[in-house]
Amino acid sequence: MSGLFKTYRVLALVVGTLLLVGCIGSVLKYLLPEGGTLQTLGEDMWPVWVGHGWIYMIYVVVAFVLTQRAGWALPRFLLMMVAGLIPGLIFWVEHRVATQLRAEHPELAQA
Repeated sequence: MSGLFKTYRVLALVVGTLLLVGCIGSVLKYLLPEGGTLQTLGEDMWPVWVGHGWIYMIYVVVAFVLTQRAGWALPRFLLMMVAGLIPGLIFWVEHRVATQLRAEHPELAQA
């Protein structure tokens, strides 16, 4: 895999995981009784959101560069961006991007 493609895949998985963990933390924080242990755990998970935000910004830059090198249209890039904001979607999009990149541009996805 090229360094850019490998970086994209790792960032996508990290962003997706942080998003899921952050959403679980929000559920714990806002939907459980005030002062409980799990509710407090949800409140203490704010660093997950900070990490997701910073890593998401890097992910967007890497996704943009990857789409430019592959010569893909803007809608594909926008789908990649939105995928980092909807829990679970990024895993499907990452799989689709990897499959399409290997088929259309094997030089970008080669080992």
